[in-house]
Amino acid sequence: LAVGWESRAFTAWATSSGSCKLVQSTMDCTGRWLRSVPGDLPGDTEELLLDDNTIWVLGNESLLSYHQLRCLSLTKNRLELIEPGAFCSSQGLHVLSLADNLLFTNYTLTAAAFSALPALRILDLSGNHLTEDMVSVLVWNLSSLESLSVARNIIMRLDSSIFMNLTQLLELNLEKNYIFEIDEAFTGLQRLQRLNIAYNYLPCVVEFGLTQLRVLNVSNNIIEWFLALESDDLFELEVLDLSHNRLLFFPVLPRQSKLHSLLLKDNEMSFYQRLPNGTSLADVTVQFLLIDGNSTNITTVSLWDEICHSNLSSLRLLDMSRNQLWYLPEGFLAQMPSLTHLKLNQNCLEMFLLSERDPLAMLAELDLSQNRLVELGVEVGARDVLPNLQLFNLSTNRLRTLPPGVFTYTRKITTVDLSRNQVDLCPQPAVAGEAKSSPCVDIRGVKTLTHLSLAGCGLRGLGGHPFQGTLLMHLDLSDNHQVLSGDLGWLQDLALTLQVLSLRNTSLSSTTVDFSAFSSLVHLDLSGNSLTAFPTSLGALKLRSLNLQSNCLPALPMDMVQAPLGKSLREVYLSQNPYNCCTLGWWDSLQRVEGLCVPDGQEVTCSYASHTLSPRALPGPVLRSCRWQTADLALLYLVLALPTCLTLLVAFAIIFLTLKQKLLRMVKSRCGVSSSY
Repeated sequence: LAVGWESRAFTAWATSSGSCKLVQSTMDCTGRWLRSVPGDLPGDTEELLLDDNTIWVLGNESLLSYHQLRCLSLTKNRLELIEPGAFCSSQGLHVLSLADNLLFTNYTLTAAAFSALPALRILDLSGNHLTEDMVSVLVWNLSSLESLSVARNIIMRLDSSIFMNLTQLLELNLEKNYIFEIDEAFTGLQRLQRLNIAYNYLPCVVEFGLTQLRVLNVSNNIIEWFLALESDDLFELEVLDLSHNRLLFFPVLPRQSKLHSLLLKDNEMSFYQRLPNGTSLADVTVQFLLIDGNSTNITTVSLWDEICHSNLSSLRLLDMSRNQLWYLPEGFLAQMPSLTHLKLNQNCLEMFLLSERDPLAMLAELDLSQNRLVELGVEVGARDVLPNLQLFNLSTNRLRTLPPGVFTYTRKITTVDLSRNQVDLCPQPAVAGEAKSSPCVDIRGVKTLTHLSLAGCGLRGLGGHPFQGTLLMHLDLSDNHQVLSGDLGWLQDLALTLQVLSLRNTSLSSTTVDFSAFSSLVHLDLSGNSLTAFPTSLGALKLRSLNLQSNCLPALPMDMVQAPLGKSLREVYLSQNPYNCCTLGWWDSLQRVEGLCVPDGQEVTCSYASHTLSPRALPGPVLRSCRWQTADLALLYLVLALPTCLTLLVAFAIIFLTLKQKLLRMVKSRCGVSSSY
């Protein structure tokens, strides 16, 4: 059945073992429970995908009909054997993927089959339980290879013989093996540009001299030292990933390189010339005795020399997060004039000085979060500091204030995170004669600032106009228990621009707080408060997301879905509230709103007679009981009074009929005497 699908022809091809899909010259037989390669596919197939099947042998005749095959993928099969003549009719094969099979069982025969592939460019042997000796045999005759992956095998040691013949190799993936030693294994790979040795057991890298390499990933090893070869040759290295190791020192990098990304996250690095107790090791030296034949030389070296001899002028990204840094050497950052992203979070820094000697003129992102900062200093007279900074993360430190006018230097600042610092916001300028105000952070007039986080800063009821002259769109005030002790008047300067507001866990209990002025608000978080009723002012807003989790709400308004809020809302969080199971009409109304999502709907519960139930499946007795509880009282009284009235009426009628004759005679006897006119 041929169907036109834009410019690509799609065909469902029925084979003897199941159906495959043909898209142009690509035949997709993935996940068809095939035990062998189908022999009745089109002869002009160029790409054959046989992933996730149960093929265990690729025989000499398996590919006999496919002379134009360029790409063959057999990942996630049970392939144990490739017979020596399997590729004789497909010698133009460029890409071969054999990942996640069992090729270790007959690797010598498989290697013989590979020798018939003179044009092979890309080979994936990942996850085949191969040792280094097996890999050496398998790739011995594949001199045309440009990309090789032997990840997720059991390789332990590499020497110069393994990849000896792969002179055209550009990319090599060795991640997730058990490699603990490399002995000149890459010396002959003169064209190698990308090398991945992540997730192994390398203890160190010394005399690194692969000048042609552009990307080196040695993350997630146990490396303590990285020492590049002392040479003035230009290294092509652009990206070096040493993250998640055990580095004790800043790596000794090539003197001349094109390095633009240096990743050192999650190590044990520190600088040692100055110790936290004030001791200086700047003058500590060590003497090396060098004996060469009959000559003896003594060389004296400063043990803790912090001068970086590498040219880092092209470095744009430096990530030293999650280390043990408590200071940076003087002039350290001055060697990186092109730096745009600097990550120093999760260290032990107590002070960070912004100096014109370390101008960081190109820096766009600076992350100093989760340190021990008590002071952010700016050198006296410094004017052109961080002029291009856009994101400044200072969260989770010990700051109480920032240098006056610090944001006047950062002319492009858009995002500031001051959360979990004991800072306060500056009010209007102090009036003459008043006492000196406490330290505060002044963001007034910073027109480029759009995102500000002040979560967990211990803010109390703010006054004045702390956001005057700003155009904030995102504001996080969560975890400030007394920030709403007054009204929201101090937020009025943001009424027209604020789009995202978080008031989570701010002890909000009053439903009289007026949100109606915030006409641009799109996302509002009121979770973790003590609201006992839905704030009526929210009905006029056109929110798209509303979070009401963890409050004290027994119900929501029935008319909410007809209000502007109900028509614009696309996401609402409602769980962890004590809803009444007998007043769930609002819940049914929400379920009928098209396009409205309740992500935590499965966790929403209601209470009935000390029981916690799901509003999606209330038991029948509960529903009947709730109908009685919520019925109209006037109707209920009428229903109760009607039987009583009927009973009295019937009783009166019975009594009347029983005593009728006696009553008539009594009346006649008393009223029957004629009167005189």
